[in-house]
Order: sequence, then structure tokens, then C-alpha cells
Amino acid sequence: MLPARAVRDSAVGASRPRPLSRDRGTGGSSRWVRREDGGSRLRTMLSPGIAVLLVEDDPTFFEAFTRAIEQAADLRLVGAASTFAEGRALIERTAPDVLLVDLGLPDGSGIDLIRLVRERHPDCDAMVATVFGDEAHVIQSIEAGASGYLLKDSADGDIAEQIRRLHGGGSPISPVIARRLLLRFRPAAPLADAAPRADLSARELEVLGLITKGFTFEEISRLLAVSPHTVGTYVKRIYGKLQVGSKTEAVYEARKLGLVRD
Repeated sequence: MLPARAVRDSAVGASRPRPLSRDRGTGGSSRWVRREDGGSRLRTMLSPGIAVLLVEDDPTFFEAFTRAIEQAADLRLVGAASTFAEGRALIERTAPDVLLVDLGLPDGSGIDLIRLVRERHPDCDAMVATVFGDEAHVIQSIEAGASGYLLKDSADGDIAEQIRRLHGGGSPISPVIARRLLLRFRPAAPLADAAPRADLSARELEVLGLITKGFTFEEISRLLAVSPHTVGTYVKRIYGKLQVGSKTEAVYEARKLGLVRD
């Protein structure tokens, strides 16, 4: 049986996730250990499967990814950390098959952890799960040794399947990232070709600008004094014209085309 989700802090949202590591016990057993005083321990038999090491500082995604991995019969969470330092220590102490890592950690870059895990465990596959969709982060991650790159808003629902694909020799990449990589090796398209994608109405540009600033659809509806249904209609039109399928992709394309300012 796989371990149940370890007990988190009682204060919700006030502190970052505590690190988890799997220590070998006697007789082939293992246990989850909180490395802070007062933490809980949960014993379980060491089960076979793809060994996954998670480094993620956002509590929501930490919980979602941890839960998805623990609930998958063929995956095994060998450690989970929320800082660069904790991730580095777990890389030294564990032998993961897959490293699932965020890039924007509070005390360092996940890119350096990718380099480290490739050095310590050459057979380990590294996959990024991040909000950064710009070319610099993508290229640096791939050069460091990442074989997969997922944007968070499209990653949490099927992360277990993406880990399986990665371990099986695939390279899971969010569609907008794959398109960006393909465009990098193509000749620049004529400006006329890009015009239809940027043909947004004044209202659609206004909605897009608010999305870029992080407002939710409900907040946008209140700011513009329209119904949430109307906002949803604008968003669908924006997605269609930009040929994207998520907020993150829309913001990325809007910035690339110069439709919005930061």
C-alpha cells in the first residue's frame, strides 16, 4: 500500500510545506519522516514503482502534486521539499527516478537542482512544473537537463500521467511551450501573418489586460459592471483569437505580441 498523505501544519496557508523524506527501516520497511520537531511519522512497506522527488514551494500545488503521486499505484514519493536547500539535501539522500521541480524557489533556482540531480543521478529524469513560460527559463531548464516542461495551470490534473510519460521516455511539454520552441527554430513570420491573432476588440483588450494583472473572472465582472457570463464570453473570444487554451498561455501570447504592458 502507498502511504497516506502526511499530516500538514494546523495553520492553513500561514507557512510553507514541511519537507518529507523516506528513510529506510529494518526488514525492507520505510517511513515518512517530518524533519521538524513535533512532526508526525507514518510507517509503511516500501512499495515498488517510479520513485519521485518533489520540490515545490507553493502550498496548493505541493498538496495537489503530493496527493496525485501518493494515490497512483505505480508511483512512489521518496521525498518532498519546498526550498532549494531542502531539495538539494534530498537529492543527496535519495535515489529518485523522476525529479518534479518548480523553478522559482524562495532560496534558489530549480534549474540548479536539475543540474545537481543530473550530476548525482544520471538516470533520473527531470521535469519542470512552473508558472514561467518565457523562452529564457525554458531554454535554461532544457540545457540543464530537463526532459519535460509543464505550466502549472495545466499540470496538476494529470501530473501522475505526465510522470509516467516522462519515465517511459517521453518529454511532456505544455502546448504553448512546445509551440514556442518550434517558433524559435523557424524563420520569423511576416507581420501580416500575426495580425489576425492580435485582432482583439477594445473590450477584449481591456479584459485581457485585467487577466494579465491577475484579476479573477468574478473580479473582472465587478470592475467592468458586467455579468460573469459576459466575461466568460470575452475570455472565450480572446482564447480563440490568440489560439490558446488557458490563462497562462493567453498572458504569454499577449505579452509576446505586445498587446499588454506589465
